Amino acid sequence: MNFLSYIKAVGTGEKLNRNLTKEEIKDALRKILNKTAAPEQTSAFLLGWRVKGESLEELQGAIEVFDEYIKPQPISHSIEFGYPYDGKADNPYLFPLTARYLEPFGIQLSLHGDDLQPAKGGITLKEICAHVPLADNIHYFDRSKHFKALHDLTKVRMTLGIRTSFNTLEKLLNISQSDMAIIGAFHKPFIDKYIQLFKDRYKTLVIIKGNEGTPEIFSKCSIFVAKDGAVEEIKVDPKDFGIEYKKSTHPISLETSIELTTNPSKELWKLARLNAGVILFLQGKADTIAEGFEYLEKTLPAL
Repeated sequence: MNFLSYIKAVGTGEKLNRNLTKEEIKDALRKILNKTAAPEQTSAFLLGWRVKGESLEELQGAIEVFDEYIKPQPISHSIEFGYPYDGKADNPYLFPLTARYLEPFGIQLSLHGDDLQPAKGGITLKEICAHVPLADNIHYFDRSKHFKALHDLTKVRMTLGIRTSFNTLEKLLNISQSDMAIIGAFHKPFIDKYIQLFKDRYKTLVIIKGNEGTPEIFSKCSIFVAKDGAVEEIKVDPKDFGIEYKKSTHPISLETSIELTTNPSKELWKLARLNAGVILFLQGKADTIAEGFEYLEKTLPAL
């Protein structure tokens, strides 16, 4: 099919729109990633697809196409942390601190980032990795090298200026071929969608329902763990661990975010310890989250 047929399928209107078959969506996305489709056509398709609503089969086909373009770099004992590509606005990044608690256990953190994508306008993972000292167990992959075809769509996406289906799909690229992945989701429907999309791609899939759709715990939240065909919900409240953190009431600047991470307060260190304790529990290195948190508090109180 020519690309116009795909635009008509998703962007003609409620009565005539239809879901694409898996082979159709794969062909459409290959045309987009190969730049066979013009930028205007790509924008029209992404807008129509988003408004129509993506079917599970379409999203699964898209992931299969992504796999064709991604350059993997396997890392043993790694956890993939899927951060949104539209950045963080209200909180600093915790992973540079969390990683230091996990380093003695040989746990590797796999992260991937890129230039800012629509639509939040937050501070990107790429910016933080460029300005904050990283522990040896942090492995950052720049998408411009490992998935250049999607990186090259940045200008088109920024010109369009809205969220697209790529915002959902790009959180987990599995460049490091990790057995465990941790992502965040703010809205409940996305939790169910992520489970359906990614549960068979990792031995353990963890989804944190909390702040800004990131894989970090800052406040009371639910954690959904998909493993061995079952999904378990775990509730976590930092206040139960004596943590009294208050997020910014307005978006923070890059300079402020860097400062908060490089010169962390006592409460940020506690939050990092809690996040690390959760990971120790999920990896079977602690019987409970509290046990993991307390062990780190005793052995590595201040790094």
